[in-house]
Amino acid sequence: MAPLTITRELGGRTALTAMTEVAPDQAITVEELASFAPDSGLNGQFLADLLSGFLAHEQCGAHLYRTVAGLTQNPMLGRRYGEFLEETEHHAEVLWNLITDLGGDPAYVSPTARLIHGMNTKMIEAVVHSAGSADILPLEMAMLDAVVLAETKDHSNWSILQGLAEDMDDSHVRELITAAVEDVVPDEDEHLRWAVSTQQRMTLMQARSKTMMTLTDLAEKAVGLVSDRIT
Repeated sequence: MAPLTITRELGGRTALTAMTEVAPDQAITVEELASFAPDSGLNGQFLADLLSGFLAHEQCGAHLYRTVAGLTQNPMLGRRYGEFLEETEHHAEVLWNLITDLGGDPAYVSPTARLIHGMNTKMIEAVVHSAGSADILPLEMAMLDAVVLAETKDHSNWSILQGLAEDMDDSHVRELITAAVEDVVPDEDEHLRWAVSTQQRMTLMQARSKTMMTLTDLAEKAVGLVSDRIT
């Protein structure tokens, strides 16, 4: 299984930048990156960095789902978060294998991937910190907001890969990318659809219920009522 957190001990590598020190055994060369996905007609270095960022987002998504599944007090939401966690771990595995099959190193953490890790980590931290300072219903909504944001970016990533494949000439690279897209995109469509529609329904139910808006001491009961309407 592909690791969800790439470290030096797991073979992590990166590129030297103005603000990054890299040990010689961890450095990846421009020549290595340029040779990624040969004969594809694409910019190998750019594609390697792009897929590294996409992989980072999937890995962070798995951490997010593990976090919200552990914090939610709504059984229905918890069940869906658990399902999406398993599927997101599979999506990370698909990208790991795709990068390998294209001749790259999936343990390469690009500068783009480091930025994505940073942004996603802050979002997960915000959810965890809120758990100790927010009532349950606002916390549930904050977690759902985080899922919507993560899945929106996820869906965009796979749409980009789909567009790349459709724009390429017939080749082994196109076949590999197309196979990955066809495996993952149906899940991503469902994740985003569910997250947005659930967010909308929970928001509307709270807006229409004065009890849910004002009696925060009954928030736990309100969440139980909401769970009966979420599929």
